Amino acid sequence: MRVLFVGNSLTATNDLPAVVAGLARATGRTLEYRTIAFGGYALEDHWAQGDARAALASRTWDVVVMQQGPSALPESQANLREWASRFAVEARASGAQPALLTVWPESYRRSALTEVIASYRRAAQAANAELFPAGDTWRLTWRCNPRVALYGPDGFHPSPLGTYAAALTLYGRLFKAPLVGVRGLRPRGVGAGIARLLQKSAARALGRPVLRACA
Repeated sequence: MRVLFVGNSLTATNDLPAVVAGLARATGRTLEYRTIAFGGYALEDHWAQGDARAALASRTWDVVVMQQGPSALPESQANLREWASRFAVEARASGAQPALLTVWPESYRRSALTEVIASYRRAAQAANAELFPAGDTWRLTWRCNPRVALYGPDGFHPSPLGTYAAALTLYGRLFKAPLVGVRGLRPRGVGAGIARLLQKSAARALGRPVLRACA
């Protein structure tokens, strides 16, 4: 599996693609990737800057995972739909499946998470792109335990647990692989109970049935 990640510091923090690749290795799978991520960038900025489009033109990717900020405000939603759709056309022309990675708002705007999730879902539909609903994994985790520390110290970028939650979502959909209770998917330093909760939340976000979701 070869994946191009196009985003900003929400992808770069804790090296999300490397965490996904680590989950793949732990279960006997292989993920090769390249990350093009600049702080504060939206997809429109990537389009103008050019590195992502040049990487797409190499025709070496199976999937292109795109991400920008929360994009919950009406004008931001329109921007996400427009530029996700433009990138999706180029991705398909290069033989790659376009995809969007749902993120999350700042902690002080945590109530906007539902709208962030809806914004990315609508953008994926408009672009005919796959959706990796990491923001929904966060939402479902907090529904079970609102004290799980998914934010890092600045209240926006993910903590290692937040990145792990997003990585589970990506890994589970990229490889169509089981998540719950798989020993290799538990990172060092994460308790069994929290790891299982995040695995169940990711599985639920991907639309999979889960027994005793919060147990």
